[in-house]
Amino acid sequence: MTNLFFESGNLEATEAFLSAAYTPMQIGGRPADTRARISRTEAGGLSVDRLSFGYTMRYDAGCLGKVCLVTMHSGTIVDTTGGREEVFGPGETFLLAPHDRPYEGQVREARYTITMFDPRLLGRVAAVPGEKDVRITGARAVGPAENRRLGAAVAYLRDHVLDDGAGSADPDGLLVSTAAQHLAATVLRTLPNTARGDAATPRDRRDAHSDTLRRAVEFIEANAHRDITLTDIAASIPVTPRAVQYAFTRHAGTTPLAHLRRVRLGRAHAELRAADPAGATTVAGIAGRWGFAHQGRFAAAYRQEYGVSPSATLRSG
Repeated sequence: MTNLFFESGNLEATEAFLSAAYTPMQIGGRPADTRARISRTEAGGLSVDRLSFGYTMRYDAGCLGKVCLVTMHSGTIVDTTGGREEVFGPGETFLLAPHDRPYEGQVREARYTITMFDPRLLGRVAAVPGEKDVRITGARAVGPAENRRLGAAVAYLRDHVLDDGAGSADPDGLLVSTAAQHLAATVLRTLPNTARGDAATPRDRRDAHSDTLRRAVEFIEANAHRDITLTDIAASIPVTPRAVQYAFTRHAGTTPLAHLRRVRLGRAHAELRAADPAGATTVAGIAGRWGFAHQGRFAAAYRQEYGVSPSATLRSG
Protein backbone atom coordinates (compact mmCIF):
# COMPACT_ATOMS: atom_id res chain seq x y z
CA MET A 1 0.00 0.00 0.00
CA THR A 2 1.28 3.44 -0.90
CA ASN A 3 0.32 6.87 0.37
CA LEU A 4 0.77 10.34 -1.10
CA PHE A 5 0.08 13.72 0.44
CA PHE A 6 0.16 17.18 -1.08
CA GLU A 7 -0.69 20.58 0.35
CA SER A 8 0.16 23.88 -1.27
CA GLY A 9 -0.95 27.41 -1.95
CA ASN A 10 1.01 27.56 -5.19
CA LEU A 11 -1.05 27.02 -8.36
CA GLU A 12 1.93 25.93 -10.45
CA ALA A 13 2.88 23.29 -7.86
CA THR A 14 -0.73 22.11 -7.68
CA GLU A 15 -0.93 21.80 -11.45
CA ALA A 16 2.30 19.78 -11.53
CA PHE A 17 1.08 17.44 -8.79
CA LEU A 18 -2.32 16.88 -10.43
CA SER A 19 -0.67 16.20 -13.79
CA ALA A 20 1.61 13.58 -12.21
CA ALA A 21 -1.09 11.96 -10.06
CA TYR A 22 -3.88 11.83 -12.69
CA THR A 23 -3.24 12.96 -16.25
CA PRO A 24 -1.58 16.00 -17.86
CA MET A 25 -3.79 19.01 -17.20
CA GLN A 26 -3.78 22.76 -17.18
CA ILE A 27 -5.38 24.82 -14.42
CA GLY A 28 -7.02 28.06 -15.45
CA GLY A 29 -7.94 31.08 -13.36
CA ARG A 30 -6.01 33.08 -10.80
CA PRO A 31 -7.98 32.96 -7.54
CA ALA A 32 -7.05 34.90 -4.44
CA ASP A 33 -7.30 31.78 -2.23
CA THR A 34 -4.99 29.12 -3.69
CA ARG A 35 -5.09 26.49 -0.95
CA ALA A 36 -5.22 22.87 -2.10
CA ARG A 37 -4.97 19.63 -0.12
CA ILE A 38 -4.78 16.16 -1.68
CA SER A 39 -4.09 12.74 -0.14
CA ARG A 40 -4.00 9.35 -1.86
CA THR A 41 -4.08 5.76 -0.63
CA GLU A 42 -3.39 3.09 -3.24
CA ALA A 43 -3.20 -0.70 -3.29
CA GLY A 44 -3.77 -3.47 -5.80
CA GLY A 45 -4.70 -1.15 -8.66
CA LEU A 46 -7.24 0.73 -6.55
CA SER A 47 -6.77 4.30 -5.38
CA VAL A 48 -8.82 6.59 -3.17
CA ASP A 49 -7.99 10.28 -3.04
CA ARG A 50 -9.34 12.97 -0.75
CA LEU A 51 -9.22 16.43 -2.32
CA SER A 52 -10.02 19.88 -1.02
CA PHE A 53 -9.77 23.12 -2.98
CA GLY A 54 -10.48 26.48 -1.37
CA TYR A 55 -11.05 28.19 -4.70
CA THR A 56 -12.66 27.86 -8.11
CA MET A 57 -10.37 26.51 -10.82
CA ARG A 58 -10.79 25.47 -14.42
CA TYR A 59 -9.13 22.29 -15.66
CA ASP A 60 -8.43 20.82 -19.09
CA ALA A 61 -7.21 17.22 -18.78
CA GLY A 62 -6.16 14.30 -20.94
CA CYS A 63 -7.39 10.69 -20.81
CA LEU A 64 -7.25 9.11 -17.35
CA GLY A 65 -7.01 5.48 -18.50
CA LYS A 66 -9.06 4.42 -15.45
CA VAL A 67 -12.63 4.39 -14.22
CA CYS A 68 -12.79 7.57 -12.15
CA LEU A 69 -15.64 7.98 -9.66
CA VAL A 70 -16.15 11.25 -7.79
CA THR A 71 -18.10 11.54 -4.53
CA MET A 72 -19.00 15.12 -3.66
CA HIS A 73 -18.93 16.26 -0.02
CA SER A 74 -19.17 20.03 -0.47
CA GLY A 75 -19.01 22.59 -3.27
CA THR A 76 -19.63 21.66 -6.90
CA ILE A 77 -17.89 20.28 -9.97
CA VAL A 78 -19.08 21.43 -13.38
CA ASP A 79 -18.35 19.21 -16.39
CA THR A 80 -17.97 21.35 -19.52
CA THR A 81 -16.59 18.63 -21.80
CA GLY A 82 -17.80 19.03 -25.38
CA GLY A 83 -19.48 22.33 -24.67
CA ARG A 84 -22.06 21.03 -22.21
CA GLU A 85 -22.49 22.23 -18.62
CA GLU A 86 -23.43 19.51 -16.14
CA VAL A 87 -23.29 20.36 -12.43
CA PHE A 88 -22.62 17.81 -9.67
CA GLY A 89 -23.11 18.67 -6.01
CA PRO A 90 -22.93 17.25 -2.46
CA GLY A 91 -24.20 13.70 -2.02
CA GLU A 92 -23.65 12.67 -5.63
CA THR A 93 -21.29 9.92 -6.77
CA PHE A 94 -20.68 10.02 -10.52
CA LEU A 95 -18.29 9.09 -13.33
CA LEU A 96 -15.95 12.01 -13.97
CA ALA A 97 -15.18 11.03 -17.58
CA PRO A 98 -14.87 7.97 -19.85
CA HIS A 99 -11.45 6.39 -19.25
CA ASP A 100 -10.30 6.93 -22.85
CA ARG A 101 -11.45 10.51 -23.45
CA PRO A 102 -10.14 13.93 -22.38
CA TYR A 103 -12.32 16.08 -20.16
CA GLU A 104 -12.63 19.64 -18.90
CA GLY A 105 -14.59 21.60 -16.34
CA GLN A 106 -14.47 23.55 -13.10
CA VAL A 107 -13.98 22.72 -9.44
CA ARG A 108 -15.81 25.30 -7.34
CA GLU A 109 -14.51 25.45 -3.74
CA ALA A 110 -15.08 21.72 -3.39
CA ARG A 111 -14.21 18.87 -1.08
CA TYR A 112 -14.59 15.42 -2.65
CA THR A 113 -13.31 11.83 -2.96
CA ILE A 114 -11.92 10.32 -6.15
CA THR A 115 -11.86 6.53 -6.55
CA MET A 116 -10.10 4.95 -9.53
CA PHE A 117 -9.63 1.41 -10.86
CA ASP A 118 -8.73 -0.42 -14.07
CA PRO A 119 -11.67 -0.41 -16.54
CA ARG A 120 -10.91 -4.04 -17.47
CA LEU A 121 -12.27 -5.05 -14.07
CA LEU A 122 -15.78 -4.23 -15.30
CA GLY A 123 -15.47 -6.96 -17.91
CA ARG A 124 -14.20 -9.43 -15.33
CA VAL A 125 -17.20 -9.06 -13.06
CA ALA A 126 -19.88 -8.67 -15.77
CA ALA A 127 -22.07 -11.77 -15.97
CA VAL A 128 -22.55 -11.38 -19.73
CA PRO A 129 -20.93 -13.99 -22.00
CA GLY A 130 -18.33 -12.49 -24.32
CA GLU A 131 -18.71 -8.99 -22.85
CA LYS A 132 -15.11 -7.99 -22.19
CA ASP A 133 -14.98 -4.32 -23.15
CA VAL A 134 -17.72 -3.07 -20.83
CA ARG A 135 -18.27 0.68 -21.05
CA ILE A 136 -20.10 3.07 -18.77
CA THR A 137 -22.48 5.09 -20.90
CA GLY A 138 -23.68 7.76 -18.46
CA ALA A 139 -22.15 9.83 -15.68
CA ARG A 140 -24.97 9.69 -13.13
CA ALA A 141 -26.54 6.73 -11.34
CA VAL A 142 -29.83 5.52 -12.80
CA GLY A 143 -31.77 6.58 -9.69
CA PRO A 144 -31.48 7.99 -6.13
CA ALA A 145 -31.26 4.56 -4.50
CA GLU A 146 -28.51 3.55 -6.92
CA ASN A 147 -26.62 6.77 -6.17
CA ARG A 148 -26.73 5.96 -2.44
CA ARG A 149 -25.59 2.39 -3.11
CA LEU A 150 -22.64 3.56 -5.20
CA GLY A 151 -21.66 6.16 -2.59
CA ALA A 152 -21.81 3.50 0.12
CA ALA A 153 -19.51 1.21 -1.88
CA VAL A 154 -16.96 4.01 -2.24
CA ALA A 155 -17.19 4.82 1.48
CA TYR A 156 -16.66 1.15 2.37
CA LEU A 157 -13.55 1.03 0.23
CA ARG A 158 -12.23 4.32 1.60
CA ASP A 159 -12.96 3.73 5.28
CA HIS A 160 -12.57 -0.03 5.72
CA VAL A 161 -10.23 -1.30 3.00
CA LEU A 162 -7.77 1.40 1.99
CA ASP A 163 -7.29 2.74 5.48
CA ASP A 164 -4.03 2.96 7.42
CA GLY A 165 -4.24 -0.55 8.86
CA ALA A 166 -5.53 -2.56 5.92
CA GLY A 167 -2.18 -3.25 4.26
CA SER A 168 -0.74 -5.32 7.09
CA ALA A 169 -3.92 -7.42 7.24
CA ASP A 170 -3.89 -8.19 3.52
CA PRO A 171 -0.47 -9.53 2.50
CA ASP A 172 -1.87 -11.52 -0.44
CA GLY A 173 -4.19 -8.78 -1.68
CA LEU A 174 -7.42 -10.80 -1.31
CA LEU A 175 -9.12 -8.13 0.78
CA VAL A 176 -8.38 -5.39 -1.76
CA SER A 177 -9.25 -7.51 -4.80
CA THR A 178 -12.55 -8.60 -3.24
CA ALA A 179 -13.42 -4.98 -2.48
CA ALA A 180 -12.46 -3.97 -6.01
CA GLN A 181 -14.79 -6.61 -7.47
CA HIS A 182 -17.57 -5.40 -5.19
CA LEU A 183 -17.06 -1.81 -6.32
CA ALA A 184 -16.98 -2.78 -10.02
CA ALA A 185 -20.14 -4.87 -9.62
CA THR A 186 -21.84 -1.95 -7.88
CA VAL A 187 -20.84 0.34 -10.75
CA LEU A 188 -22.49 -2.07 -13.19
CA ARG A 189 -25.66 -2.14 -11.07
CA THR A 190 -25.90 1.62 -10.60
CA LEU A 191 -24.46 3.44 -13.64
CA PRO A 192 -25.68 3.05 -17.24
CA ASN A 193 -23.38 0.61 -19.09
CA THR A 194 -23.14 -1.78 -22.01
CA ALA A 195 -23.35 -4.99 -19.93
CA ARG A 196 -27.11 -5.36 -20.25
CA GLY A 197 -28.82 -7.91 -18.03
CA ASP A 198 -30.70 -9.88 -20.67
CA ALA A 199 -32.89 -12.81 -19.72
CA ALA A 200 -31.37 -16.27 -19.52
CA THR A 201 -31.15 -18.17 -22.79
CA PRO A 202 -32.40 -21.75 -23.26
CA ARG A 203 -28.77 -22.89 -23.13
CA ASP A 204 -28.28 -21.15 -19.77
CA ARG A 205 -31.30 -22.99 -18.34
CA ARG A 206 -30.16 -26.31 -19.85
CA ASP A 207 -26.65 -25.96 -18.39
CA ALA A 208 -27.93 -24.96 -14.93
CA HIS A 209 -27.98 -28.58 -13.71
CA SER A 210 -26.59 -30.22 -10.58
CA ASP A 211 -23.30 -31.15 -12.23
CA THR A 212 -22.65 -27.46 -12.99
CA LEU A 213 -23.28 -26.72 -9.32
CA ARG A 214 -20.95 -29.54 -8.21
CA ARG A 215 -18.10 -28.42 -10.46
CA ALA A 216 -18.55 -24.77 -9.47
CA VAL A 217 -18.45 -25.69 -5.79
CA GLU A 218 -15.28 -27.73 -6.34
CA PHE A 219 -13.63 -24.79 -8.11
CA ILE A 220 -14.60 -22.39 -5.31
CA GLU A 221 -13.31 -24.78 -2.63
CA ALA A 222 -9.98 -25.12 -4.42
CA ASN A 223 -9.55 -21.42 -5.19
CA ALA A 224 -11.19 -19.52 -2.33
CA HIS A 225 -7.79 -18.10 -1.37
CA ARG A 226 -7.41 -16.53 -4.82
CA ASP A 227 -8.90 -13.46 -6.48
CA ILE A 228 -11.71 -15.19 -8.41
CA THR A 229 -14.88 -13.83 -10.01
CA LEU A 230 -18.12 -15.30 -11.32
CA THR A 231 -16.57 -15.27 -14.79
CA ASP A 232 -13.64 -17.38 -13.54
CA ILE A 233 -16.01 -19.89 -11.93
CA ALA A 234 -18.04 -20.24 -15.12
CA ALA A 235 -14.94 -20.58 -17.33
CA SER A 236 -13.68 -23.51 -15.22
CA ILE A 237 -16.70 -25.68 -16.13
CA PRO A 238 -17.18 -24.20 -18.88
CA VAL A 239 -20.65 -22.65 -19.03
CA THR A 240 -21.94 -19.08 -19.06
CA PRO A 241 -21.89 -17.01 -15.85
CA ARG A 242 -25.68 -16.87 -15.96
CA ALA A 243 -25.89 -20.67 -16.05
CA VAL A 244 -23.79 -20.81 -12.87
CA GLN A 245 -26.08 -18.27 -11.22
CA TYR A 246 -29.15 -20.28 -12.17
CA ALA A 247 -27.56 -23.55 -10.98
CA PHE A 248 -26.89 -22.10 -7.53
CA THR A 249 -30.36 -20.57 -7.30
CA ARG A 250 -32.11 -23.74 -8.49
CA HIS A 251 -30.15 -26.37 -6.57
CA ALA A 252 -28.61 -24.56 -3.58
CA GLY A 253 -30.89 -21.62 -2.87
CA THR A 254 -28.00 -19.15 -2.89
CA THR A 255 -25.66 -17.33 -5.28
CA PRO A 256 -22.12 -18.24 -6.37
CA LEU A 257 -20.53 -15.25 -4.64
CA ALA A 258 -22.55 -15.80 -1.46
CA HIS A 259 -21.23 -19.38 -1.42
CA LEU A 260 -17.69 -18.07 -1.96
CA ARG A 261 -18.08 -15.72 1.02
CA ARG A 262 -19.33 -18.61 3.15
CA VAL A 263 -16.36 -20.77 2.18
CA ARG A 264 -13.97 -17.94 3.06
CA LEU A 265 -15.79 -17.48 6.37
CA GLY A 266 -15.21 -21.17 7.04
CA ARG A 267 -11.50 -20.84 6.29
CA ALA A 268 -11.29 -17.88 8.68
CA HIS A 269 -13.10 -19.99 11.31
CA ALA A 270 -10.57 -22.79 10.89
CA GLU A 271 -7.66 -20.38 11.30
CA LEU A 272 -9.19 -18.86 14.43
CA ARG A 273 -9.64 -22.32 15.96
CA ALA A 274 -6.07 -23.34 15.15
CA ALA A 275 -4.43 -20.10 16.32
CA ASP A 276 -2.52 -19.78 19.58
CA PRO A 277 -4.54 -17.33 21.71
CA ALA A 278 -1.32 -16.20 23.39
CA GLY A 279 0.36 -15.50 20.06
CA ALA A 280 0.34 -12.51 17.74
CA THR A 281 -2.67 -13.65 15.68
CA THR A 282 -5.58 -11.20 15.59
CA VAL A 283 -9.16 -11.46 14.43
CA ALA A 284 -8.62 -8.50 12.11
CA GLY A 285 -5.57 -10.14 10.55
CA ILE A 286 -7.40 -13.39 9.79
CA ALA A 287 -10.52 -11.61 8.57
CA GLY A 288 -8.49 -9.41 6.24
CA ARG A 289 -6.56 -12.38 4.89
CA TRP A 290 -9.87 -13.92 3.77
CA GLY A 291 -11.25 -10.76 2.20
CA PHE A 292 -13.34 -9.32 5.05
CA ALA A 293 -12.49 -5.66 5.51
CA HIS A 294 -15.35 -4.48 7.71
CA GLN A 295 -14.82 -5.99 11.17
CA GLY A 296 -18.39 -5.37 12.31
CA ARG A 297 -19.88 -7.16 9.31
CA PHE A 298 -17.39 -10.01 9.66
CA ALA A 299 -18.25 -10.44 13.33
CA ALA A 300 -22.00 -10.39 12.59
CA ALA A 301 -21.68 -12.97 9.80
CA TYR A 302 -19.42 -15.13 11.97
CA ARG A 303 -21.80 -15.05 14.93
CA GLN A 304 -24.75 -15.91 12.70
CA GLU A 305 -22.85 -18.89 11.25
CA TYR A 306 -21.12 -20.24 14.38
CA GLY A 307 -23.11 -18.84 17.30
CA VAL A 308 -20.13 -17.12 18.96
CA SER A 309 -17.95 -14.11 18.25
CA PRO A 310 -14.69 -14.59 16.34
CA SER A 311 -12.75 -13.27 19.34
CA ALA A 312 -14.31 -15.94 21.53
CA THR A 313 -13.16 -18.63 19.08
CA LEU A 314 -9.66 -17.19 19.09
CA ARG A 315 -9.50 -17.13 22.91
CA SER A 316 -10.63 -20.77 23.11
CA GLY A 317 -8.02 -21.97 20.60
